[in-house]
Amino acid sequence: MAEPRVPGESGGDVQLPCGESVRVGDLDMGLREFDCACGDAHAVVLDVHPPSRFFPEFLVEILRETIETEDDLGEFGTPHLMGIVMEEFPESVVSEDLSENGSVGYSLLWVTDFDSRRLHEVAVELVVELMEHAVSHAEDDGAMTAFEEQMLDFDVAEFVEQYRERRDFDDEHDTAV
Repeated sequence: MAEPRVPGESGGDVQLPCGESVRVGDLDMGLREFDCACGDAHAVVLDVHPPSRFFPEFLVEILRETIETEDDLGEFGTPHLMGIVMEEFPESVVSEDLSENGSVGYSLLWVTDFDSRRLHEVAVELVVELMEHAVSHAEDDGAMTAFEEQMLDFDVAEFVEQYRERRDFDDEHDTAV
């Protein structure tokens, strides 16, 4: 039986990794991070946020062409990326399926123990590891050598800094400035 509630209520609380909780209705589509009562900032990710929040569109397209998903979520996207983060940091990420809650405007929610910048760095680090693993399975030693050489010059923190400066994080579409 459905639980009665006030019409328009965006009901429910989400228990955060820090032990605090937050009302689902307080997490709108434009929110990327919030200051918690615990004193820390927590990153917020929704299924409607594009993967270009973390990576340039050209790389998102390459990931979509390269990674075969085996679920009902379709091509590689934010839910898959957050799944990778959750797999690596299970105690640092909470997720909620809100697909039955028609009042919030999104279906999946993740809140992390990290702030949004640290989450961005984690996402980049994990995708680089994924790419390195994929290249290592190629039967082309030259490709692996070239990838390793390029990664020697790649600074995750610097990439994230520059990328965040060039993006518009004020709306849910995270478009280039």
